[in-house]
Amino acid sequence: MGNTKKTLAIFTLVQHKKSTEAYYGYGPYVREMNIWTQHFAKVIIVAPFRSKAQPEAIDTKYNHKHITLVEVPSFNIKSLASILKLILVMPALLLKIAKVMKQADHLHFRCPSNVAALAGLMQIFFPKKPKTVKYAGNWDPKSQQPLGYRFQKWLFSTTILTKNCKILVYGKWFNQSKNVMPFSTATFSNSEKVAYKPKVYTATLKFIFLGSLVKGKRPLLALQIIEALKKHDKAVELHFFGDGILFNDLKNYTTQNALSKATKLHGNVAITEIKDHLKSAHFVILPSVSEGWPKALAEGMFFGAIPIATPVSCVPWMLGEGERGIFIEPQVESATSTILSEVSKGDLYLNAMAKNAQNWSQHYTLERFEADINLLLEAK
Repeated sequence: MGNTKKTLAIFTLVQHKKSTEAYYGYGPYVREMNIWTQHFAKVIIVAPFRSKAQPEAIDTKYNHKHITLVEVPSFNIKSLASILKLILVMPALLLKIAKVMKQADHLHFRCPSNVAALAGLMQIFFPKKPKTVKYAGNWDPKSQQPLGYRFQKWLFSTTILTKNCKILVYGKWFNQSKNVMPFSTATFSNSEKVAYKPKVYTATLKFIFLGSLVKGKRPLLALQIIEALKKHDKAVELHFFGDGILFNDLKNYTTQNALSKATKLHGNVAITEIKDHLKSAHFVILPSVSEGWPKALAEGMFFGAIPIATPVSCVPWMLGEGERGIFIEPQVESATSTILSEVSKGDLYLNAMAKNAQNWSQHYTLERFEADINLLLEAK
């Protein structure tokens, strides 16, 4: 499949690893990129590289046989020292990026990221090259976001500076530039669909948290909600899947507050193990500060788990304004009260919501995603 002569260049912050002559990266990202890359004869990835690191359970292998990785350092602009360091290495970085762009037939930017920001500046000098931008963050124009994120949104959506480009964003937003396109993503295929199985919501309620254990995802809030539900005499259990800087904090909190029996931190595990847990889960919970397309919610919904989330970005659309999920405020008491109120409505009500969630999510399969990418790359 794809053009036998064309080269795709990818600009991303995802850290890459290598094992037995194959490149690996963060699983959800690589599974998506494997769909993009099959349309091209060659692939050049501009990204950070960890030469001594071995792939972990969360990592996935690129399927493409002709990949070149051009290493760039991980960097940030959060301190004066880091800014000065970036200024020193920027000329060499920009030259490296320019060389890749010259070789490539299509430029693909993974935003928001520092790597994409630099590449975004350089692509101005390649106006005729076809480009796609996958903006995985929150595109909501009204949301409060870091300066770097706002800069990338402005740069790529300013058609005077960024030509021949399509920006793929989550959700539909008014008053956007003509190169902004609503887009979705997927994790599971048609073959992984399962029929909905009614659940008993008077039994122990199983909650799943999927994603990075970082402040922006508010995993501690999810844990505190479970703690509060226990205090209301609800039988509950919470399973964390993912890793991050808050892993030890969460582990300590469970120990100090006698939650070890109700909570399990699985870390990074294979998608097959996550699927098994999602099939038996009652809820998938994600009280994030901000989101792009929250895959965790879509993945839980795919197997009939009711999503519980804060109403950020395109989440209200995903949850059908409350018809296929539960909205909570980012406060323990309020969120707990909302969940208790919904659970009290009974099995008939909750199973209808769960089935509605599953029916919606199962429309967004890898096959549909691949068809959307085919149309995108074939469009003139």
